[in-house]
Amino acid sequence: MLKVFRALYLFLNTAIIIALLAIHFVYKENSYQSSLLYYTFPLPIIILVVLFLTVFLKRKVRKFNLLIAVLLLFIWLGRSFKINLSEDIKETDLEVVFWNASRENNLQGAFNKNGSIPDVLVLVETGKYVIEEIQQKYPNYYFYAADRELFLFSKTPLEIRSESTSKYNTTVIDFKTAGINFYAVDVTGSPDVPREWELGFVNENIKIKTKTILLGDFNVPYESKYFAQIKTNFNHAFNKKGNGFRETWFWNLPLLSLDHIWVSKDLKILKTEKIGTFKSDHCMIKTYVRK
Repeated sequence: MLKVFRALYLFLNTAIIIALLAIHFVYKENSYQSSLLYYTFPLPIIILVVLFLTVFLKRKVRKFNLLIAVLLLFIWLGRSFKINLSEDIKETDLEVVFWNASRENNLQGAFNKNGSIPDVLVLVETGKYVIEEIQQKYPNYYFYAADRELFLFSKTPLEIRSESTSKYNTTVIDFKTAGINFYAVDVTGSPDVPREWELGFVNENIKIKTKTILLGDFNVPYESKYFAQIKTNFNHAFNKKGNGFRETWFWNLPLLSLDHIWVSKDLKILKTEKIGTFKSDHCMIKTYVRK
């Protein structure tokens, strides 16, 4: 009976590992169903599953799982852990910050977390604002509150060119400030809405691809195939000048890189930081850009 149980467990162990690897490396986002599994089981989770299964294996077989876990660890580190040299920041360079505020944080909380007032700040999933009250507190700055929990701040005048919302509540705001074009993005996180639809909506709304910065919660990881169009014209700020793990979610654990800043290739990225916090389940991200 024990031999039967061990044989069955060995079969299940192998089947689970093959299924997880197939989801992550083969099927990925080929269908709506596979994409849900792909997002649910990023490499850190797969590594933990493989290690957990190892506990119940015989010593001789355990080596197989450990080898798989080590290989996946190296793949994950190679993808996600970045080491870059930052460049000196000048007063004329632009400090750009994005944060998913998780509805519990506001503008002042974002300033406090950042440690200073940036040149441009975009908040999503933030509370309602009374612009008049904020204007009284910060009379020399500029603000815009969208209908769907999206808030813009700038030290220089804001030109709001359009605000578009999809049928499933993905929002893209096209604005200009400090001589640079911006697109603030908040992609719906609803699991019953295919990301293909919403990232397609985002791509359709990105009309300008020079002197442009895209920033927001895209709700898909960097490896997503839906970033193919964006990657053609933009550099990922953290990949270029960030240090440490790229992932911004969940509660400071590096599981998924859902929040991104993309910078058009004619602008220079000087330095990028990910700021961990327990005030939101998303990390804050900041980059410095030179025109």
